[in-house]
Amino acid sequence: MTKKEIVRTISEEIGLTQLQTKEIVQKTFDAIVETLVAEKRIELRNFGVFEVKRRAPRKARNPRTGEKVFVDEKFVVTFKPGKEMEERVRELERQHAAAARAARAKTGHKDSQPAAVAQTAAAATSYDPAAADS
Repeated sequence: MTKKEIVRTISEEIGLTQLQTKEIVQKTFDAIVETLVAEKRIELRNFGVFEVKRRAPRKARNPRTGEKVFVDEKFVVTFKPGKEMEERVRELERQHAAAARAARAKTGHKDSQPAAVAQTAAAATSYDPAAADS
């Protein structure tokens, strides 16, 4: 979902114009960023906590060349979801798992891979040195 879609949805729900709603949404985002910069943390009840954390300087390796490089310290924004958000995501996870179980039951499979496919995969990966010589 984009900011434009958020604005459209809120605008329709509360009856303001999209221009008015866009300004409110943008001011909200600006306030979050300003608070993070000034106070390094903002807690939004039933949503989550944004926090600025310092990553220490470290030695790393360039994956292409293998050359050792030094990475300066940096500040990153972290997000920890609130309890309500966590619970709603867990519910989505439970629904998805139930739907997957129902689909497997409908096709008659006990697990995600039918027995014939599992046997074929096992046969394809087994190695018989005597068969290789012939």
